[in-house]
Amino acid sequence: MPKCSFCKQAIPKGKGKMVISAKGDIKYFCSSKCEKNALKLKRRPEKVKWAKKK
Repeated sequence: MPKCSFCKQAIPKGKGKMVISAKGDIKYFCSSKCEKNALKLKRRPEKVKWAKKK
């Protein structure tokens, strides 16, 4: 199972979203909350209380 690129939570099979950038980087997101915080708001997971630290 892949892990969310933002919060590091395991994503069950058939759920979540995979985003591929123009550079070819692949990012997995478990929810729209994680996707929005990472891509639109450009937040760092270390600064958000609910996300796991690296």
